[in-house]
Amino acid sequence: MDQQVDVVVVGGGSTGCGVVRDLARRGLDAVLVEKGNLTHGTTGRMHGLLHSGGRYAVSDQKSAKECIEENRVLRDIASHCVEETGGMFVKRPEDSEEYFQEKLEGCRACDIPVEVLDGEEARRREPYLARDVEKAIALPDGAVDPFRLCVSNAADAREHGARIETHAPVTDVLVEDGEVVGVEVEHETGPGKRVHREPGATEEIRARHVVNATGAWAGNVGEMAGVDVEVRPSKGVMTVMNTRQVDTVINRCRPKGDADIVVPHETACILGTTDEEVDDPEDYPEEEWEVDLMIETLSELVPALKDARTLRSFWGVRPLYEPPGTGTEDPTDITRDYFLLDHGDRDDLPGMTTIVGGKLTTYRMMAESISDHVCETLGHEATCDTADAPLPGSESEARMAELMDEFGLRSPVARRSGQRLGSRAEDVLDEYDPNPIVCNCESVTRAEVQDAIGEAGSDLNAVRLRTRASMGNCQGGFCTHRIAAELAREYPEPVVRDAEDELYQERWKGQRHALWGEQLSQAMLNHLLHATTMNRDGDPANLDGEVDFGAFDAGAGSGPAGADADAGGESGTAAADGGRAAGDATADKDRAAGDATADEDRAAGDATADEDRAAGDATADEDRAADDAVTDGGR
Repeated sequence: MDQQVDVVVVGGGSTGCGVVRDLARRGLDAVLVEKGNLTHGTTGRMHGLLHSGGRYAVSDQKSAKECIEENRVLRDIASHCVEETGGMFVKRPEDSEEYFQEKLEGCRACDIPVEVLDGEEARRREPYLARDVEKAIALPDGAVDPFRLCVSNAADAREHGARIETHAPVTDVLVEDGEVVGVEVEHETGPGKRVHREPGATEEIRARHVVNATGAWAGNVGEMAGVDVEVRPSKGVMTVMNTRQVDTVINRCRPKGDADIVVPHETACILGTTDEEVDDPEDYPEEEWEVDLMIETLSELVPALKDARTLRSFWGVRPLYEPPGTGTEDPTDITRDYFLLDHGDRDDLPGMTTIVGGKLTTYRMMAESISDHVCETLGHEATCDTADAPLPGSESEARMAELMDEFGLRSPVARRSGQRLGSRAEDVLDEYDPNPIVCNCESVTRAEVQDAIGEAGSDLNAVRLRTRASMGNCQGGFCTHRIAAELAREYPEPVVRDAEDELYQERWKGQRHALWGEQLSQAMLNHLLHATTMNRDGDPANLDGEVDFGAFDAGAGSGPAGADADAGGESGTAAADGGRAAGDATADKDRAAGDATADEDRAAGDATADEDRAAGDATADEDRAADDAVTDGGR
């Protein structure tokens, strides 16, 4: 199946989803292709900070101004994806007072609202802050759910006519007569929703323009088209704690360094991060010392982290870029600004544009910039409205308040559902009654899981991204089978098994770097539940050969013994006496007789030995008594 469209967007992270939404709302026929799930790359591997711009207020004020501008936009258009936690830059005794003042003045210069707090007030707001924190700058940082944000952008794009294809990696960029004319993709299970075990398919999608929004992988797509895009990928580790030690984003107020931020996110806290340049965004070391660094260093700000339970760790790769010839060596010094590369002007290859750099907070601004460029290139006149049009789920705060009452969303479980679904709560929650909890840790209900399955097919990791099911303390140990069971309404048993295995394995990956203390116990419990209680390691459905069920014990009293037992032994079916054939019974009698004789011999020997021990003990007792008498006389 080949298709001709206006624009193909490659990459399903925040930028790609933002671009396809913008183009679709402007009336262009657009397709987004992504090699994994939405957020498969950098977007799904970040700490969830909604920047106020404070982190860049000294070193990169252009980026800082863009951040505070988009921070305000996202609070408005994506309210169901944003938690207004607020933030602090805190100063310890060893931190520079001069830099604290530079940070304060930089924020003011970038129009970032700030408030200076003394140490006592900072600890009143966040009681677990270290006792020696001297002061802090309060500013409007927040937490954003990148999964929900991308899904909402993609949903809005589809509502405006776009096509969204996940698990569809680009295998070639089509170039004809010196111009990019489309892409070739390999659908893992065919176009549309992913369904395990469905046959794959190759498709050519021809387009008037191709947007390369693959972030750290932009160089790979550029290579397919014959152009160089020299992205400098930089890895960073994030560590997830089991609860929220703080409810405010906590930043270390110092020029730069690793392990300097704690972001409260949903039911957890995420610690970050490092900044180390790597050669390949797909292949780089994930090292234990990086996790240790997060906990040890950030415990200086929040001491409770030292003894807290670590759930998992993960690494992401930043798509850093700077124009050729700049020569920056330290990745922390590379600008966080974004760049639009028009390959027609830059490489004499019209038909493709690449966007690199930037950050999630400015994704919408980046999407607007490249959509303006594409529309100009195609001669399509349309204005951008994405700064004002709310995303699905954030249409009306007043309506959301009504739904909270209508569906009883004041309970903790229902409130979580309402936060995730936003103004879609009515449509989703009204479908199921009763509506039991499927994931206890994150309070995810059947209605939410079924709604996500309707969007994602049998891809339970896509369901996880939409609902947070399996992302709590048990890391899927208690709920992956429940989530998989929800697939059984629509999909055959082999598909359900494959989907469950894939989800469980994904949950295991991040726990490998957190196997100590309580989380080690949790991981072993999860293993025992799935490998032994559920027999997942030896599941007959996963064996290559047929299971000889006839060799199993049919149970006592299931039928007459004697001739039937002999027949059962001859045919290979279970014998009625408990599975032992006649020969086995004779052998059992011989063993029993031998055991009885042995038992008699052992009993006689034991009796003799007992008599000898008793006599010896009596003699020893007499000797000790005589000795004690002499000793007492001496005292």
